Amino acid sequence: MSAPTFEEATAPVPQRRSALRHLLADPLGRFGLTLVLVILLTAIFADAIAPYNPTAIAVPNRLQGPSLAHLFGTDQLGRDVFSRVVLGARIALEVALVAITLALAVGGALGLAAGYGPRWLDGILVLVFDTIRSFPTIMFALALVTLIGPSLETVIVVVVATFAPSYGRIVRTQTQALKHAEFILAERSLGAGAVRILAVHAVPNIVGPLFILASMDVPVVITIEAGLSFLGFGVRPPTPSWGTVLNDGYAFIGNTPWIILAGGLPLVLSTLGFTFLGEALRDAIDPRLRKEI
Repeated sequence: MSAPTFEEATAPVPQRRSALRHLLADPLGRFGLTLVLVILLTAIFADAIAPYNPTAIAVPNRLQGPSLAHLFGTDQLGRDVFSRVVLGARIALEVALVAITLALAVGGALGLAAGYGPRWLDGILVLVFDTIRSFPTIMFALALVTLIGPSLETVIVVVVATFAPSYGRIVRTQTQALKHAEFILAERSLGAGAVRILAVHAVPNIVGPLFILASMDVPVVITIEAGLSFLGFGVRPPTPSWGTVLNDGYAFIGNTPWIILAGGLPLVLSTLGFTFLGEALRDAIDPRLRKEI
């Protein structure tokens, strides 16, 4: 595989336009983009969409079935499940976007240092990456929760610590592949420093695959947050979360299945949306992986 030329690396605008056209031409890409936009808008305007206070207790209305007044019914405390699901979208995306951004920043910086730095630094960072990745995600999450306590910040720390090594590995590999490219060697011969080379040439060539991977990791992070909240190690009650909605409905699943369905449906839709969008972005951004129609 030949390295990209300097002219190819400095002319990204037509490629971005072509990628956008290909994304919009893909039916699954449009479907995924639509689902993602719906989830994002729901999270942004959650306060206006939710018809009730998601934490307001109304015991006389407990365990009511779906109706026009309560689209997803009510839980064991009489709280409107639809309002809790809508506000839960904000929690899910807040955790996912903040955690993925931090993981990209930490993993990307360490990956650049490992790929472009001296061999001894590369060996130390790879050992750190492999050590963290050797722990099962759930066991690692439970260990961190035990140490620092259950909270929203704990979930973010768990995700950053879990995903940063994977991003660091990818950035390291891409940086090592570009390190001896002709346009990089030309820049170094002209006296360019490591910071300029990495910022101007390495990062733009790496950000595409990372963006694709991050978009496909969003539903994984949302599922981790929901799972920890379901177990009582994530978002603390009465804060609405898709995981706490599932936990509320679990004890009454035999008589009130709508609560479980209301908590599980957004997890399914977010997984489909971000997965389809990530696959469409992969095919649009990387021509070598583009599907043949």
